[in-house]
Amino acid sequence: MRYTLNLLICILFLGFIFQCKQDKNPNIKVSGVEKTEVRLASVVKNISQLIKEKPEEITTPKGMVWIPGGVITQGAVLHDEMAMSHEKPAHKVAVDGFFMDITEVTNANFKKFVDATGYETVAEKAIDWEEMKKQLPEGTPKPHDSIMQPGSLIFKKTKNPVSNLYDFSQWWNWSIGANWKHPEGAESAINGKMNEPVVHISYEDAQAYCKWSGRRLPTEAEWERAAKGNAENATYFWGNDESSLALMANTWEGQFPVNNTRTDGFEARAPVKSFLPNDFGLYDMAGNVWEWTSDWYNTKYYQEVSKRNTVLMNPKGAENAFNQSDIYAKEKVIKGGSFLCNASYCASYRISARMATSLDSSLEHLGFRTVATVDMLEISQE
Repeated sequence: MRYTLNLLICILFLGFIFQCKQDKNPNIKVSGVEKTEVRLASVVKNISQLIKEKPEEITTPKGMVWIPGGVITQGAVLHDEMAMSHEKPAHKVAVDGFFMDITEVTNANFKKFVDATGYETVAEKAIDWEEMKKQLPEGTPKPHDSIMQPGSLIFKKTKNPVSNLYDFSQWWNWSIGANWKHPEGAESAINGKMNEPVVHISYEDAQAYCKWSGRRLPTEAEWERAAKGNAENATYFWGNDESSLALMANTWEGQFPVNNTRTDGFEARAPVKSFLPNDFGLYDMAGNVWEWTSDWYNTKYYQEVSKRNTVLMNPKGAENAFNQSDIYAKEKVIKGGSFLCNASYCASYRISARMATSLDSSLEHLGFRTVATVDMLEISQE
């Protein structure tokens, strides 16, 4: 793939490629998948031992809700015409019950963490070129020092319609000084936005918050289990009616990326709990901001695991990262879509939608929520 100089600079900093297109080379082999599958003879036994109901002796942590264990079909449902190839084929997974944050981690939540620890996010730190170039093709020139400053990517509308929605450099702008405290750029602030989801959070930042709070990031399978609620065969968490989108999620209405009609009431991020929750009481499992998971992104992972013809027990995703569109990338799966998702551009407010983002990526529409398992809480309560 070829990029303009400006786009290359964006990739130098964040190394992510949004793949709103289908895989083109089926002959590239998957680099590895987590060996979590079990022999068919023992599947029934293992499923019967799933943790489904919350143990009585475990108290639900504040701000979280119990997600009952169960077997789900992970990946695109058959009637989803917008599903991309890396969401297929769907496959069965069994997931133990767990606790999940009712909302995305907010600015207020993250501020408590920073105030307690003095933590500095990746977007606030000086840029290490020696570390960065390890993720780039050999010989990639170092950008000018005026550009090599801490910052993050900010969304910008275009003045005119764009014909190539694969060229995301048209609506992303590297902004020096942008970070979680300055979400729209150096001159912005989070005053009055403490109940909005925190953004410009890299994978490293999310992991640091998890360690401090005694939580962890969800696996992709856990995230889909939570998002589905009781809607096992639905495209969206509320069912299959796309006409309800503006009532259920904060997304982009109108012509992307030119005009947002704000039919849902918001131009960018919305305060958490602005829309109705799903069956399990979780808010913003579609739209608002993308959410990190712990799974490595591997282009062919779904195709590989579907060949096993068995139920995956608490899968943790691919063993190694691999993106056939960018062989240098080391990326994690993000879920849920954001306020920028539009029917013409990924429609990632669907349950099965998934994207790949590099570990050091921080963006205006990327945040996270955490989970806690029974064993984690048993240890903490001893």
